[in-house]
Amino acid sequence: MKAVERWVSPRMEQEFTLVRWGHSGTPVLVLPTAGGDAEEVERHHLITKLGDLIESGAITVYSCDSVAGRAMTRSTGTVEYRTWLLNQFHGAVAHEIVPAMHTDSGQRLAVVAGASIGAFNSVALICRFPQLFGAAIGMSGTYDVERFVGGVTDDLYFATPRRFLPGLDGPSLDLLRQRFVILASGTGAWENIDESWAMAKVLGEKGVPNRVDDWGPGYEHEWPTWWAMLPQYLRELLG
Repeated sequence: MKAVERWVSPRMEQEFTLVRWGHSGTPVLVLPTAGGDAEEVERHHLITKLGDLIESGAITVYSCDSVAGRAMTRSTGTVEYRTWLLNQFHGAVAHEIVPAMHTDSGQRLAVVAGASIGAFNSVALICRFPQLFGAAIGMSGTYDVERFVGGVTDDLYFATPRRFLPGLDGPSLDLLRQRFVILASGTGAWENIDESWAMAKVLGEKGVPNRVDDWGPGYEHEWPTWWAMLPQYLRELLG
C-alpha cells in the first residue's frame, strides 16, 4: 500500500520525493513540519493513526519533502533565495505533486493538511489554488513565516495568505469561498492559538468559510496532538 516516487523538480531545481499510502478514496496531502521529509508522517506514526481510513479505502494519503521548510531551518542561501524557494515549493505542489495524485484519484479535489509549518503551507495552498483542494486542515499553525525566512520579499507576499488574501478578488476568491478551512490548536506548551485566530480573521473578512478549534492546555505542539486531530477532522470532512 506504500509507493515512493522521486524526480528533480524543474521549479525548485532539486530532488523532490512523493510517498503514497493507500489505494483509493479521497486524496489527502499531508505536508511535513519545518524541514521534514516525505516519510516524516510515517516515522512519527501519523500514518498508523490513519490506518483504518487508509485500509478501508476511504482515503489515500500523500506526503512530499518540505523543501522550502528545510531551507528555512538551515538558513540556506539568502532571504531572497529562501522566499523564492517557498513560492516555488507551492508551485511544485500544485503543478507536479497534484498531477501525480490525479493519476491515482482522477480529478478529485484533495484535502490538504499539515502541522506547524505544514499548517502554513496547507492554508497557503488552498488559498492560492482553490481549484485543486476542497478543504484544508491547519494544526498548530504559524501563518506568517517572515521570522523563519528572515525578511520580506515579493515572493513571501505571494506565498503568504495573511499578506495577499486581503487584496484577492475575482474568480479565484469566488472559488475559495466554496472551500473550508479548519484551524486547530492546543494551548499547551509551544502552542500559539492566536496565530489561528489571526488567520481566521483574514479568511473571514474575505468570506472564506473557516473554523478555529481550541483543544485546550492538554494539547502541546507535539505529534500526539496531531494524532488526535487529523483522524477526527478527516472523518468529519468525509461525512
